[in-house]
Amino acid sequence: MRDMTKGAPLGHLFFYAVPLLLGNWLQLAYNAVDSIIAGRFIGQDALAAEGIAGPVMNLVILAISGLCIGAGVLMSEAFGAKNEGTLKETLATTLLFGAALCCAVALLGVAAAPLILRSLAVPDEIMRSTDVYLRIIFLGAPFTFFYNALAAGLKSVGDSKTPLKFLAFSAVLNAALDIVLIGGLGFRIVCSAVTTVVAEAASAIMAAWYMVRRVPQLCPARSQWRIRPALLGRILQYGAVTALQQAVQPVCKVLIQGQVNALGVQAIAAFNAVTRVDDFAFTPQQSIATAITTYIAQNRGAGQKQRIRPGFRVGIRLELCYWLLVGSLTWLLRAPIVSLFVAGEGAAEIVALGSQYLGYMALFYALPALTNGFQGFYRGMGKMTTTLIGTCLQAGLRAAGAALLAPRIGLHGIAYACAFGWCVMLCFEIPYYFYTCKKQTL
Repeated sequence: MRDMTKGAPLGHLFFYAVPLLLGNWLQLAYNAVDSIIAGRFIGQDALAAEGIAGPVMNLVILAISGLCIGAGVLMSEAFGAKNEGTLKETLATTLLFGAALCCAVALLGVAAAPLILRSLAVPDEIMRSTDVYLRIIFLGAPFTFFYNALAAGLKSVGDSKTPLKFLAFSAVLNAALDIVLIGGLGFRIVCSAVTTVVAEAASAIMAAWYMVRRVPQLCPARSQWRIRPALLGRILQYGAVTALQQAVQPVCKVLIQGQVNALGVQAIAAFNAVTRVDDFAFTPQQSIATAITTYIAQNRGAGQKQRIRPGFRVGIRLELCYWLLVGSLTWLLRAPIVSLFVAGEGAAEIVALGSQYLGYMALFYALPALTNGFQGFYRGMGKMTTTLIGTCLQAGLRAAGAALLAPRIGLHGIAYACAFGWCVMLCFEIPYYFYTCKKQTL
């Protein structure tokens, strides 16, 4: 465990963020491998089908992680205040409420999958495979929640290394099953969905086993396994707003995916390939933001206000350093990266579309680096509504810009829309940061 209420901010943020960043890279590497296997061994239609189902499932996954992030802030506050009873009760309430909610979402998603796909104007030639893939992935939602909730508990007490180990095992297991069953034995896209669910279940079971055996400070006693209305109210106050905020982005992606679908199967395949690369930039930036959130929440819980602003400034510098690294590599290697995802007829056109898009995005990645840093600050301060407003501004303008530009200038119009949304978000976040610091006497 890592107590961030003492010592230099740089060490805490760096060593907390690095395992999260590595875990995200590992998960994203698996996602990329999954797309490569689908595109090369099953075909272009499978790559497009996974690309369409991805934003829909991200809507569920990010809503789950939003609820867990909100609960994690409360657990970080309790840990900073050295209140072990509240820490355990918060985790128990989160697990019980979230389990019931996710089971309901899974059943609803299975039933509504065809309606969702029809509303996205999915081409007829990939409708059936996308429908089956999406239904199976929906069934894995409860396992995704359990892992995220348990990982949030570990991260709240400063342990970001252990969740990385479980994520690593899950990703390697998933990739190995895909290579053997799809690449070696020739199974189709249904197998890809099943192996994903199996890997999610494995990570959830391992996290639960570890917590019971090694982290008694987090394990609720038998009498604490119930939903406490007062705590649930606070979890929902933080978590529901954060979940809504987390869900806004995939809603935006679904709307953008609808614009991409109208450009044809080649554009769909290119967009799926480049969004895998986008994820390598965006998701680790969120890992640094998570470190900022935990640092600020622990210090706020401990009443160490004087440590908050210096820690935040260090976090912003880490975000920008990451952008310099990833943005440079993406710009230099954009064409070879996209070529990994496709082969055969039409591959040259897809590579050209994807590399043009990535050339613009490599420059624009600095903007979400900054917005994620400010989001981490506001979450740590308990200002969940502020993060929601900023995200809604960004996502709404991004989707509107895509609807305006994509039909006129093609796929790279999506990149321009992204940049516009992030710029407006910063115009809101930066002045409000200084207002918050003045009001809170930070």
